[in-house]
Amino acid sequence: MLDFVEDEARAKALNIDKIPAIAVLGPDDEDYAIRFYGIPSGYEFSTLLHSIKAASDGSTELDPSARGYLSELNKPVSFQVFVTPTCPYCPRAALLAMQMAVESDLVNADVVESAEFPELANRYNVMGVPLNVINETERIEGAAPPHMVIDAIKRAVA
Repeated sequence: MLDFVEDEARAKALNIDKIPAIAVLGPDDEDYAIRFYGIPSGYEFSTLLHSIKAASDGSTELDPSARGYLSELNKPVSFQVFVTPTCPYCPRAALLAMQMAVESDLVNADVVESAEFPELANRYNVMGVPLNVINETERIEGAAPPHMVIDAIKRAVA
C-alpha cells in the first residue's frame, strides 16, 4: 500500500496518475502495466483476482493467434476499459485487456471505473460499458472477442 503523495516517486515510476489505484505486479515487482482505477467492486472484484493470478505466474488463456500477434508487437498500446461494478459484461472486457498486458510489455491495461472518474467518462463519451479505448483512436463497445480487439490494435498502431 502506497500513499500517492508521500510515495510520489513510486507512483510516477508505476505511471499512476489518479487515485484510488491498484497496480497489479508480478513476482519480484514485475510490472505488467495492469492498473485498476477506482474500487474493483461488484463484478470487477473477480477481474482483480484473475489479474493477480495472471501476473503471479505470467500466464494467460489467450489463443495462440492472439499471443503470436502480441509477441511481435513493436509499438506501444494504451488499452483503457471503462467499467461499472454492476455490469456483468465488463469483467470479460477488462480481463482480456489485462491478459494482453501480461502477454506483451508494450500493452498497458487500465480498467477505469466510470462513476469514480466522471471526467474521463465524459472525455471518452462513455454511454455504455464496457467501453474499450485503444491508443485514443479506436473504440469498441461491449465485451468484444479477442480477434476484434486485435484488429482494433492493428488499426491503432498502423
